[in-house]
Amino acid sequence: MTKPKILNEEPMSIAEVRDSLEKIKKRDGELTFRGNKTEEYVNQFSGLDTKKAAELTEKLTKLNVPRLKEMHIKKIVDVMPTKENDVKVILQGYAVTVKAEHVKKIAETVAGFAPKK
Repeated sequence: MTKPKILNEEPMSIAEVRDSLEKIKKRDGELTFRGNKTEEYVNQFSGLDTKKAAELTEKLTKLNVPRLKEMHIKKIVDVMPTKENDVKVILQGYAVTVKAEHVKKIAETVAGFAPKK
């Protein structure tokens, strides 16, 4: 069995994964078993389309929160925490500390993109 070589690694949001799977599906005609399972997961848990996810990512990046990296922003876009406490819970999974004022700004920004119930 061949061992694939990783060319680069970069974090992707669920919306970006969905678009990549669509491109692969068009190119190859169908997905592999793992591709189909991933597509099922992505379709079930994706909250935003690609354009809105990119816009939210851009707005969160423009907040210039210290120590908040791209992978943290992508996770926030995937989970869509609209409350300060939810943002804190997501960031607890990483070795990053964010001030309360920045957490509030993040929650407010995400709340503007959250689907209305």
